[in-house]
Amino acid sequence: MNMQVKRLCPHAKLPTYGTPSSAGADLYVCLEAPVTIQPGETAFLPTGLAIAVPEGYAGLVFARSGMACKQGLAPANKVGVIDADYRGQVQVALHNHGSQPQTVCDGDRVAQLLVVPVLAPSLRSWKSWTRPSGAPVALVPQGKTRSPPGRLPAASFSIT
Repeated sequence: MNMQVKRLCPHAKLPTYGTPSSAGADLYVCLEAPVTIQPGETAFLPTGLAIAVPEGYAGLVFARSGMACKQGLAPANKVGVIDADYRGQVQVALHNHGSQPQTVCDGDRVAQLLVVPVLAPSLRSWKSWTRPSGAPVALVPQGKTRSPPGRLPAASFSIT
């Protein structure tokens, strides 16, 4: 599969895979000057790229584990989603979960992009349904369960 990538910033770096087996491609920031992110703050960092994710797929922007664990920097929304119809600049909302200020410089790898197939099922409202085994599922308010003693509930649902 090929994806079209447009450089919006002349020195923007294209995403790269660290190894042939890497699931995600590293995303790099395209900055005019270093950005310092204070503890508890979020900075929107441009990649300088617009990425044309193919129809039927989505781009998922995840944290880089080393940056998240060692520096406390991770996407603020945990997982960013690039829809197939989005053609604007990809930005990473990087949040500092740590206790020290962290500085991000031009060309730093700040996230990873995974491109995955998307299923778009038709959604219908139901008041109840059955498990694959045919047994009915009781929909109960969140935090309340109706489990037999000594047995964990299969799931809890809330309807609003």
